[in-house]
Order: sequence, then structure tokens, then C-alpha cells
Amino acid sequence: MNLSRIMVVDDSNTSRMIIKRCFQMAGESDIEFVEAEDGLDALTLLETEKVDLVVSDIKMPKMDGTTFIKKIRSHDSIKDLPVLVISSLGNEALEEELSAFKIEGILKKPLSPQKVSEFLEKMK
Repeated sequence: MNLSRIMVVDDSNTSRMIIKRCFQMAGESDIEFVEAEDGLDALTLLETEKVDLVVSDIKMPKMDGTTFIKKIRSHDSIKDLPVLVISSLGNEALEEELSAFKIEGILKKPLSPQKVSEFLEKMK
């Protein structure tokens, strides 16, 4: 997977910074990042911004990550956009629900460069 632009969707500015840093430390230093605070902001940005991967939290205000992913999958122009979920929530029901939307994976917080590196290796 060629990753030149990644959208990072998380309501925490600190979490967005950590996610970006982990991708950079995993060897993806040339990536350009697009940031959004929640699913609603991200959908608006996706109307004009082309990205290669969406990295999204689940628990966010306005529009949570699950609803955001459902909306992505229902839009013809972005329905095949790869999505990686990063969340502190860890339950099987959530994982089953998300797998129905053909996401690329779920990484649990706290995120680390090693977790990102392992994800990127699987994507090759």
C-alpha cells in the first residue's frame, strides 16, 4: 500500500499527535497528514481531500468512529478507502461489528511505533 496521505481522526489532539509520530517512527517519514476531530469533520474533509488511509478512533463526539466508517462504506467515491481503527475500547462485539465494514485492522491504545510497523508489514 502506497501511503502518501493519511487522515487521522481523533477528538484528542494529543492522540492525533501520537498517531502521527508512531507512523513516522515506523519508517513512514514522508507521509502528509490530514487531521479531523470527529467523523463529521472527517467526512467533510474527505469531500475535498484525497487520502490513502484513514486512521480513526471510535469514541468521539458529533459522529463516532463506527458511524463514520458506515458513512464511508456507503459513499461510492470513498467506499473502498482503507480504514484502520485505533481505540482503547476492546470488546469482541465491537470487533465483529467493525469487521463487517471491511476495515484493515484494529490497533489498541496505547499505540506504539512497533504496532504501526507490524500493521504496515501486513498491508504490504
